[in-house]
Amino acid sequence: MIAEMDTIIRPQMNAKGHAFDIDIQNVSHDAIVVDKVRLNQICMNMLSNAVKYTPANGHICFVLSELSSSGNTAYYEIVVSDNGYGMSEEFMSHIFDSFTREEDSRTSKIQGTGLGMATTKNLIELMGGTITVKSKKGAGSTFTAHIPFQISQKQELQTVHAPSLQDKDNAQKGSIFAGKHILVAEDNALNAEIVEAMLEMAGATCRICENGARALQAFLDSGLGQYDLIMMDVQMPEMNGYEASEAIRNSDHEMARTIPIIAMTANAFTEDIQNALKAGMNAHVSKPLDMSILEKALRDVMSAGEGE
Repeated sequence: MIAEMDTIIRPQMNAKGHAFDIDIQNVSHDAIVVDKVRLNQICMNMLSNAVKYTPANGHICFVLSELSSSGNTAYYEIVVSDNGYGMSEEFMSHIFDSFTREEDSRTSKIQGTGLGMATTKNLIELMGGTITVKSKKGAGSTFTAHIPFQISQKQELQTVHAPSLQDKDNAQKGSIFAGKHILVAEDNALNAEIVEAMLEMAGATCRICENGARALQAFLDSGLGQYDLIMMDVQMPEMNGYEASEAIRNSDHEMARTIPIIAMTANAFTEDIQNALKAGMNAHVSKPLDMSILEKALRDVMSAGEGE
């Protein structure tokens, strides 16, 4: 899991010139019983937060330690530290609240929903763990999570190795989303956080807009090639996905008729698919999202575009 995480996050680190260190200490039980998707989400949220709030050429560390074990349970510590912008003492008490971000002249342009660390804390607590933070304005932050895991009965004691460059390259090439910047319209906060986590784990970055009107404006304000794809929820307040897609296609933006738009909806009836196509969308995927289906949809859209 750590090797996969490194493969996904390191290109983001390299893009900002960050030095990124992974240190695995005293791990004697390297096979555990856990919801891998959620543990991945926890680690990726912590690392993505460090990437966002550390200026170029910074230093970020990920340290995994096994603190102790008792019976069928092992107790692990995950530490993510950076030398980034840091936080004020006042904001630290709210860092795990939903929709909270500390903004100043250095961080106001950083995109984010303010949900990442709130979701991280909730997931860790559901696993029976805790998370704390230490930070100082201008001197970086350190997030520390303590999580108990059930030891696998099929334990194989092995040395955990960092992935080879070839492993990283192969995994990165395997995802069509790697390196892409995606505009996402989703009004449900939890769904938005899940989509963002899924895309980041696939090597993409995204901007979340809470309704169709916001997504339309974000697209109109974007530069040529700023977004590679739009993922559009259908049922949203103010302007639904169909209306927003039609407005995008009818706009004067240079990419108005070429940018791929994929509809996201809980309904997968023929009528919904036809409505999506009529509105100018290129494809339709149903919720809950399946990454393999989403990747296939994007590959199909891109193949169709190349054939025109």
